[in-house]
Amino acid sequence: MKATPETVLITGASSGIGLELAKCFAADKSQLVLVARNTEAMEKLAAELRESHQIQVYVVTADLARPESAQRVFSELTHANIVVDVLVNNAGFGLHGSFAELPLQRQLEIIQVNIAALVELTGLFLPGMIQRRRGGILNVGSVAGFVPGPNMAVYYASKAFVQSFSEALREELRGSKVKVMNLCPGPTETGFSKTARSHRVRNHQAAKMSAAAVAIHGHQAFRRGRGSAIPGLANVLIAQLPRLLPRAAIRKTVMHYNRLK
Repeated sequence: MKATPETVLITGASSGIGLELAKCFAADKSQLVLVARNTEAMEKLAAELRESHQIQVYVVTADLARPESAQRVFSELTHANIVVDVLVNNAGFGLHGSFAELPLQRQLEIIQVNIAALVELTGLFLPGMIQRRRGGILNVGSVAGFVPGPNMAVYYASKAFVQSFSEALREELRGSKVKVMNLCPGPTETGFSKTARSHRVRNHQAAKMSAAAVAIHGHQAFRRGRGSAIPGLANVLIAQLPRLLPRAAIRKTVMHYNRLK
């Protein structure tokens, strides 16, 4: 009997790393559930992937900054009898600027998207994976999760949560056949910077990887069962900073890097 195709849910799938991860999983012939705010962009991507890979692609429009969205996504898929085998928690954003000067509500929305929605979606879909003894969670964190981030304090802290949560969950699920991986990209060519800084620019610009290169690295590492993946040698070195430098020196270095013109 022919095996049921794997179904992969990807949040933040309308652009950037999420879009490129959708292409990677589509190439595996996985069925896809695309979740994001931009319906038009997702429908365009869905049409391309259906045609090029002959797969089913289901689109769900949702704003994960709204607290009710994660449950609504889960309920819609349950009602449609769609079983999610792999959850890719990719949606996330950050803001540049000092904590006291940035709008508090927007910073709370960072926590809602980067942490609360990620945890809730994991909590909703994971029990089924455990019961079926198959599937996995791919969280998209950041090398920012390894260091404190002055001038992006909430964003860096949110990615530290993702790092810790992913590691703990992986250990809890050892022997369950359910994989957990944290993908930790560094600067990447996406719309992230535009959202984070609006019209402002950093004093220092780092070399950026393409979203496609990050997605390919993460997808391959996830398929190999890795617990974490850090694309790019420079980003691997950033992740090692806490072992090499005093915390005070790291804070000052990151503060200098995140300073805006």
